[in-house]
Amino acid sequence: MVTFLSLLDTHTETDYADSSVNILADIVFEMFITFLAVYTDNLSNLKANAASGMAVDDDCKLKFMDLKAKRTHRFIIYKIEEKQKQVMVEKVGEPAQTYDDFTACLPDNECRYAVFDYDFLTPEGVQKSRIFFIAWSPDTARVRNKMIYASSKDRFKRELDGIQVELQATDASEMGLDVIQSRAN
Repeated sequence: MVTFLSLLDTHTETDYADSSVNILADIVFEMFITFLAVYTDNLSNLKANAASGMAVDDDCKLKFMDLKAKRTHRFIIYKIEEKQKQVMVEKVGEPAQTYDDFTACLPDNECRYAVFDYDFLTPEGVQKSRIFFIAWSPDTARVRNKMIYASSKDRFKRELDGIQVELQATDASEMGLDVIQSRAN
């Protein structure tokens, strides 16, 4: 375990002349973090989840990688399990499913995160694909539900490397196929 003296040795004498109070605060903070690392054995999750309190299930990232690299899914819908304080995969769409199939899977009164792999043709006739991240927060959802999803969104989105377009929708018209098509280009 890191001792107070070893932390003290990391600072130079000129540091002490500048502000011994700040240095002491840094040392105490480093000791506190070290204490947490030793006793929780999970420092990386502790630091990463400090803002929202929501962890991200490994399956979320694995399914997203499958969608992105292998194209084995058309869409993924994610749900926050409040009791577990974790974002989990709720539903995965098969490659043959359509955008209408995807939107039908979103609940009317609850928030969700979703990823949709949209295939389209450019005006030049070239086949392309865009990966959309959709933050679904319907007007009819409870305020607490909206707040939890809003505070966890950025942290969760960072876990999904390869998102190309982000949409926030409070009703179906804000994420209609026409909106997707216009944002894909």
